Amino acid sequence: MISSNDPQLSRRNVLAVSAGLAAEFTLPSGLAQGTAAPPARPRGQVIAGLSQEPTNFHPLMPSTEVDQGVWWNLFSTLWYVDPAGRLMPDLAREVPTVQNGGISADGMTWKIRLRKDAKWHDGQPFTAEDVKFTVELINNTAFRARSRVGHNLVKEIRVNAPDEVQWKMNKAFSPYLFYLAQCFMVPKHVLEKATDPNSSPFNNTPIGTGPFRWDKRIPGDNIQLVANPAYHGKGPYLERIVFKYIPDLTVLYTQFRTGQIDYIGIQGILPNFVKEAQGLKDRRVVVAPSPFVEHVALNHEHAPFREKVVREAMYMAINKKAIIDAVYYGYPTPTESILPNLNWAARTDLPLQKYDPAKANALLDAAGWKPGAGGIREKAGVRLEFTNSTTVGNAAREQVQQLLMQDFKGIGAAMTISNLPAAVMWGEYWQKSKFQSVIVAVSFSTSSDPDVTQRFASDQIGAKGGQGYNTIQYQNPELDRLLSDGVVQFDLAKRKETYAKIQSLIREDYAVLPLFQDVSREGVKAGLQGYAPNLNMPSNCWNMREWYWAS
Repeated sequence: MISSNDPQLSRRNVLAVSAGLAAEFTLPSGLAQGTAAPPARPRGQVIAGLSQEPTNFHPLMPSTEVDQGVWWNLFSTLWYVDPAGRLMPDLAREVPTVQNGGISADGMTWKIRLRKDAKWHDGQPFTAEDVKFTVELINNTAFRARSRVGHNLVKEIRVNAPDEVQWKMNKAFSPYLFYLAQCFMVPKHVLEKATDPNSSPFNNTPIGTGPFRWDKRIPGDNIQLVANPAYHGKGPYLERIVFKYIPDLTVLYTQFRTGQIDYIGIQGILPNFVKEAQGLKDRRVVVAPSPFVEHVALNHEHAPFREKVVREAMYMAINKKAIIDAVYYGYPTPTESILPNLNWAARTDLPLQKYDPAKANALLDAAGWKPGAGGIREKAGVRLEFTNSTTVGNAAREQVQQLLMQDFKGIGAAMTISNLPAAVMWGEYWQKSKFQSVIVAVSFSTSSDPDVTQRFASDQIGAKGGQGYNTIQYQNPELDRLLSDGVVQFDLAKRKETYAKIQSLIREDYAVLPLFQDVSREGVKAGLQGYAPNLNMPSNCWNMREWYWAS
């Protein structure tokens, strides 16, 4: 990996070494590869226990991490990011660079060479027409795209041959390799027939090029995928994957302990069960770095939160240490940044939050927020009260809510709890900003690239017609300018400087109230091989094609 302060990093060579931009990450010993050879033919099944139910199976539409965990097994990207932060080719024969002729020296022309042996699950060949269709569908304003960031800069897409596609960019966009690393290709021959791009039988019976094919879904219970015998890559080694939905995290752990599920992921093992789980026979517990930042997300359109001093006082009122130690048993790392600590652009020198309710009260007094009925502060007829939401059945977050209620009560702020099932919570309630505040863990960056445009840019607010994930409805012209600068810079040292300013501004403005950088506390049965935690992925189900049983 080339150091970010290398004076030779020009636009040309940063594109050439784009795969090296990611944070380094070392897997726990013995997890990256199995101790026994994989089977010659798919064998056995894995039951993966998830606390949230996957419900969206169109990989270009709004989603949650559990949806994406399913997508990685049904669909393929042109390339992906491995646990070491390297871009690895999948549907593309190679990751395009300046050196191999895939990207022009100015970053404006891209040429992608595709592998010739990939097929859709219905037997049709995957071609450059599918790549062209995928990007054009994302940019179709009638389509409810997950995000158009980067894709909206693509123009003049041309199919040179069945295995080669090229396009031009409206302007150079340095993170685009990483946006494409999480952009799943969809079948033109299936979706071009849909009269409404948002509604098609494909949404419920998806067809991909991935290692597993769609079998069936039992709503509220499970999703089943079966091995794709025509898969173009390594594996699959399993006959079947069952994604089992168990919303109560205590029940989820119990089923892992008793052997009813083989893998426990996403929210994983509750902190209070980790020590016990580590002593279980024939189980492996992996505590690994996570890209997710647990935080209190404030809807900036909720009247009290429009005022910075309120957000600042609320942050001062949070006893982070009590939350981390009492609820999470000290596993997470306190953070002030929205980027993972291992990200190459992360700032670890931001001002540390100090638990200081007395100062918080003084700030609110000085700003004219006076105690009113029931001790709740108010100003100009607006009371400092709000709801806080998270998913039903997450015992740890429910404990945090109780602590937060007491912390905020101490500064005259009234918080009430309004928790919802995951399918409701992360639907329009979250995506269309219908909440007032939420406890949530978010991977703000795009793989290992530090761009956070879709999370914080003013034009990425879904509730206001944007196509991104700025669900907190945060708007700051200076941040918009910095975000625009960051994505057209190719010199790593300059980019790092820009993203340092971005992180500082988000911290200074209390755009979100970070609690900690999370760790994944996941478990697998001892005989399950191939499991590989990946800091650069939204789900550690990303490589289930390589999972297999040792015997």
